[in-house]
Amino acid sequence: MVNWEIRQLETPETLEEIEALQDVIWPGSQRDIVPVHVFLAAIHNGGLVLGAYANNRLVGMLFGFPGLVATQNGLQLKHCSHMLGVHPDFRDAGLGFALKCTQRRFVLKQGLNLITWTYDPLLSRNAYLNITRLGAVSNTYRRSAYGQMRDGLNTGLDSDRFQVDWHLDSCRVEKCLNSPDDHGLHLDDLLEMDVEILNSTKEMEPPSGMPKLNHVLLSIEIRSDYLALKTVNFPLAKAWRQASREILEYAFANRYTVIDFLYEHGRSYYVLEYQESH
Repeated sequence: MVNWEIRQLETPETLEEIEALQDVIWPGSQRDIVPVHVFLAAIHNGGLVLGAYANNRLVGMLFGFPGLVATQNGLQLKHCSHMLGVHPDFRDAGLGFALKCTQRRFVLKQGLNLITWTYDPLLSRNAYLNITRLGAVSNTYRRSAYGQMRDGLNTGLDSDRFQVDWHLDSCRVEKCLNSPDDHGLHLDDLLEMDVEILNSTKEMEPPSGMPKLNHVLLSIEIRSDYLALKTVNFPLAKAWRQASREILEYAFANRYTVIDFLYEHGRSYYVLEYQESH
């Protein structure tokens, strides 16, 4: 069990540690490290930098700042969560969840109720945190959201991302945060309801063709081993990126929203629900 402390960072001295941690979490490109002066500019204008410490050692970080979102009532304020990272030695210890919960309290005190961010939809660990544990939803797929990235995790692949919306005071978010063992559906539930599972990963090569979408719920599978696949078979990883992009964009264009994520029996599934309007 990891004992940690989360601190709000606001001085140049503490923020210098964040520069060094970025290079450990996203190795391979010094040019992409966010510098101290950018953090300070954001902090001075309503932004937030958090550090997670284990035995006084910085092992996790979060960075976000205010932004605008277009709604039917015009532009409204939101918080944009730009970076969340945990040292490789401390992953799967709950630090990411704790950092996001601290961010949520900070943003609610500012009088805002929406945080948005992006993540790679093919990374099942991130999907589980963002959709299952935190209760965020998504109906926006951004192709190559950050162009060609140069760090070791992203180099050579299009930086496709989900944009997720975290409605901080919604019943869904409250339930996910307070009842982690009762977040919603399970694979058996989907099978009993005869929910169609698209993009099956049973075969090595991704499937082709677009299905008819005529159910309230549908499920789209992703490779649970995507990071490993990139290492051992990069062309196949690119093929899965393309196939997943096509089916997810197709579903979003047909008014489906990601409402859940399941990781069961070593396999990963998004659950999408038809919405009358986005």
